[in-house]
Amino acid sequence: MSQVIGCLKSRGLIDALTSEELVAYLEKPIKVYCGFDPTADSLHVGNLVAIIILRWFQKFGHTPVVILGGATGRIGDPSGKSQERPLLDEATIVYNVTRIKRNFEMVLDFFHPKCRPLMLNNDEWFSKFPLIDFLRDVGKHFRLGTMLSKESVKSRLHSEEGMSFTEFTYQILQSYDFYHLFQEHQVTLQIGGSDQWGNITEGVELVRRLVGRTVFGLTSPLLVRSDGKKFGKSEQGAIWLSSDRCSCYDFYQYFVRMPDADVIKMMRMLTFVDLEEILALEQQMHKKDYIPNTAQKRLAEEMTRLIHGEEGLSKALKVTESAAPGSDAALDPESLKEMPSIALPLNEVIDKKFVDIVVKIGLLPSKSEAVRLIQNQGAYLNNEKIEDVQYRLSASSLIGGEYLLFGAGKKKKMLVRIQKQ
Repeated sequence: MSQVIGCLKSRGLIDALTSEELVAYLEKPIKVYCGFDPTADSLHVGNLVAIIILRWFQKFGHTPVVILGGATGRIGDPSGKSQERPLLDEATIVYNVTRIKRNFEMVLDFFHPKCRPLMLNNDEWFSKFPLIDFLRDVGKHFRLGTMLSKESVKSRLHSEEGMSFTEFTYQILQSYDFYHLFQEHQVTLQIGGSDQWGNITEGVELVRRLVGRTVFGLTSPLLVRSDGKKFGKSEQGAIWLSSDRCSCYDFYQYFVRMPDADVIKMMRMLTFVDLEEILALEQQMHKKDYIPNTAQKRLAEEMTRLIHGEEGLSKALKVTESAAPGSDAALDPESLKEMPSIALPLNEVIDKKFVDIVVKIGLLPSKSEAVRLIQNQGAYLNNEKIEDVQYRLSASSLIGGEYLLFGAGKKKKMLVRIQKQ
């Protein structure tokens, strides 16, 4: 069971441990937790590292505990934020809590015979804790000097935005979560991203002060791409884990477009593919006969299967194949429903020039660029090359009487859906 630390290190999933004693402590099965605040009705790819780590602990015989922050979500964690989060109303938080539960079901094994995950909402205990009692029994164990020295606090205090007292108390609430879980559920390890180090160490210290027991913390590196961009973001926004926020096709496309510099790291950190296979794939990438994008396709397939299941992967592959420029695959209206689309009235499409529509839908910024695209053999409509700069669309171009698939080069596509009258 203690081998889990070695496994996590080999996959680049450990940034720091509160104590090296944790390795020996893991010889016996324990409970390990991570908290997730319901700031939206879905988690995103950035949250996935923590869920993956919980699953690795489960694979090695430890019990994962998921804390849904029904209470802390009302406050907002300032860690890693340059400004205060917008406060959500209670109804929204309750709705979000209900919705994000499904994001854990694809990764964690909720039918495990020995290590079935435990899912709790911290509003269950905070809602019953009177303010004065909390300040007296918990607040007195925190020192302002220590709290002010936290990097997440210091950076905000010296910014123009500043930090509200509400946000400042977040670390106390998270620390109490750890103490409560230790007392009520024998949880002895908290995990989180490296930006959570200060909150985690405060929780470890609170348990020591209140009951004189040792608990542990583990942080993972934050996912940042080689180009410095935040992992899990696209031009359209966050890559959500819920299919109603991000289709299986979009999810697959995000990973299949991963830069070569990032694909192996992401495969180590976000999948359960054996390291030997990952190493072999990395070595292939440096060979002359390597087929470009092979590693990206492997990553995209693993990630889509993990989050959207075999059915979601099948849909994503079908749409990807049919939407490829010049593809011989028939464009299926049912498959195209998986792609994001822009709705336009029929009268704004039929008998209009191709160059006008691609600008209207935002595929290209100007008509002159659309003309150059056609002249350079890079313009496509429904996978067929457009070679006439005067080309106008007709009703016969509609796929299933409803869709038009525009393409600029091999990767940039946009689907137009005709609005029902």
